[in-house]
Amino acid sequence: MKLYKLAPVGALLLLTLPLSGCNKLRARDELNKGVAAFKSSQFQTAIDHFQKAVEYDDSLLAAKLYLATAYSQLFVPGGKSEDNVKAGKKAIEEYEKVLAVDSQNVTAIGSIAAIYYNLQDFDKAKVYQRKRMELQPNDPEPHYWVGVIDWAVCYPKQMQVRKDLKLAMPDKNGDLPPLPEGARKQLADDNGTLVSEGIQELQKSLDLKPNDVDAMSYLNLMYRQKADIDETTDERVADLKMANDLHEKALGIMKSNEGKAAGTS
Repeated sequence: MKLYKLAPVGALLLLTLPLSGCNKLRARDELNKGVAAFKSSQFQTAIDHFQKAVEYDDSLLAAKLYLATAYSQLFVPGGKSEDNVKAGKKAIEEYEKVLAVDSQNVTAIGSIAAIYYNLQDFDKAKVYQRKRMELQPNDPEPHYWVGVIDWAVCYPKQMQVRKDLKLAMPDKNGDLPPLPEGARKQLADDNGTLVSEGIQELQKSLDLKPNDVDAMSYLNLMYRQKADIDETTDERVADLKMANDLHEKALGIMKSNEGKAAGTS
């Protein structure tokens, strides 16, 4: 009697195994079609194929990653429309599904960080950049992005204070005039921790990639943030000099690179 009851189960397994194999082949076919559409910038068509690939084979990580990336292509950085924000969040949702399978997938982590940055959700962007640091401690990019995020948070506060005090115009040297003590102290309370972190992270980025003009330029900007909250004139003068030196060095590297490019063209 027991053998009789087990027989249908065995038959079902025999039927399931070929079906599973067919689904994997279908998944691969849909993945290939999706990649072709993706390369032709037909992102919605690509999404349809990648979704089908995942339906056929939920273990196909490449399809999940491509699906998330295709959604990210529908997201326009800086766009404020409801549909655009929805596209960004959908891409994040799909990247999170990749991380549910592969928690150390650096492509997914970095992509989520970038989308959160462009959605101006800076706290979450930093969380994912720090995950990148843990997985790739010698990669300068996540350190750079944390510094950029810190500047993006500090700068509007700084300029609002200066605008309110009508001190937003640079002097003849191109430097902003010092703030009154009360405003300086309030800005130090608001921005001080982020300024320190931003300088530290951008310097780390430069330590790992010494001639990175972008990191050098943002470090210059962060030293200008620091100059606005320095307690003493000597500190302020030293930080403005550091900022100006970084600016000049970045310009020098850019001119050198342009010269090399012109020489090879």
